[in-house]
Amino acid sequence: MSFFKRKEKEIKPHKEIDIQKEIKRAEKEESLWIKCSSCQELLYRKEVERNQHVCPKCFYHFPISVDNRISLTFDRDTFTELFSNIAPIDFLRFKDTKYYKARLEETQESTKKTDAIVCGKGKINGLDVLAAIFDFSFMGGSLGSVVGEKITRILEEGASQRLPVIVFCSSGGARMQEGIMSLMQMSKVSGAIYRLKSIGIPYITVLTDPTLGGVTASMGMLGDIIIAEPKAMIGFAGPRVIMETIKEELPHGFQRAEYLLEHGMVDMIIPRKELKRRLHKVLSLIT
Repeated sequence: MSFFKRKEKEIKPHKEIDIQKEIKRAEKEESLWIKCSSCQELLYRKEVERNQHVCPKCFYHFPISVDNRISLTFDRDTFTELFSNIAPIDFLRFKDTKYYKARLEETQESTKKTDAIVCGKGKINGLDVLAAIFDFSFMGGSLGSVVGEKITRILEEGASQRLPVIVFCSSGGARMQEGIMSLMQMSKVSGAIYRLKSIGIPYITVLTDPTLGGVTASMGMLGDIIIAEPKAMIGFAGPRVIMETIKEELPHGFQRAEYLLEHGMVDMIIPRKELKRRLHKVLSLIT
């Protein structure tokens, strides 16, 4: 006599798992260790996060998310996002390894953002300011039509409300998938900056790692006050491209914030922990 009986049930197959996607997710979310881009040290992730995403060994400032930037810079619960309903379109029906439209949809799904910039109004130790914050995780913070439009609108809002505007730059440059529409944003934003300055409203830029290409060549270097984070790479073309063009060895630390400060390209270098206090002090003096 059998004491156990097997109940025949249909065995349902497991859902198909995208192995590469799971590996990337695990590396992004669950890895306990990260490697510093500057000193190459292996660092405990939690320690870096507690240190406001700054390397405890060499003081390199890691790129941070828009949400982290807002929480570190603005008074709690004072930042209100503006122009969030503007989304990019594929003007050129562009295709590289993927269609631009498909690439946009994938990036929007993974980042939960419509494009590579977040604009809004907030307070820094009680002072009202308008800000635009680049999101490097969205296609390298590339300068596309939506990025240019949002920055232009926040500059116009600054002129209308007579409030200072701060732009936190982090970008690889122009968005190649939008061609000339991307390049047009440089002149468009530069014109809006000129109009803001012409009525005496301060415009401040904070250059973070990396700030390159058309963003450096336009809005990044047009600030009344240009601030950089320590060890940030700032330039137009990358150092390898420059070396291949001029056929010469580049100076040590070329295109890093400290080199640019020494040669008068930026006004000050401020560590992330001090940025909010120093921005408040600067704004108090010039507004």
